[in-house]
Amino acid sequence: QVQLVESGGGLVQAGDSLRLSCTIAKQRHSMYAMGWFRQAPGKGREFVAGISWSGGSTDYGDSVTGRFIISKDNSKTTVYLQMNSLKPEDTAIYYCAADLKDPMDTRPLNRDSRVPYWGQGTQVTVSS
Repeated sequence: QVQLVESGGGLVQAGDSLRLSCTIAKQRHSMYAMGWFRQAPGKGREFVAGISWSGGSTDYGDSVTGRFIISKDNSKTTVYLQMNSLKPEDTAIYYCAADLKDPMDTRPLNRDSRVPYWGQGTQVTVSS
């Protein structure tokens, strides 16, 4: 069973920064493409950012490009989302997601939310 453990959400003001973390617990494999989706009240789940299993490829949703940065640690099993210049419209529950990949697959996590593994979600609230 793949378990994703998230941390780092909270309440901040517009313009502030926040960093989310997500770790794949108790897994010997590190070849997981990982990423983040978010869901605001009354809206569907939105792709935020994705990264390949190696960390060499990244992808961003249009609404966060230039403000958010996704990265991995050296173990390849922890992913970070550095969120800068936060806006009230970034308020949502942020979900970490992961998908086990073939070693030759260098693509970031698919933008399609049909991803097999999900975290429990962490709330990010940005006040104006």
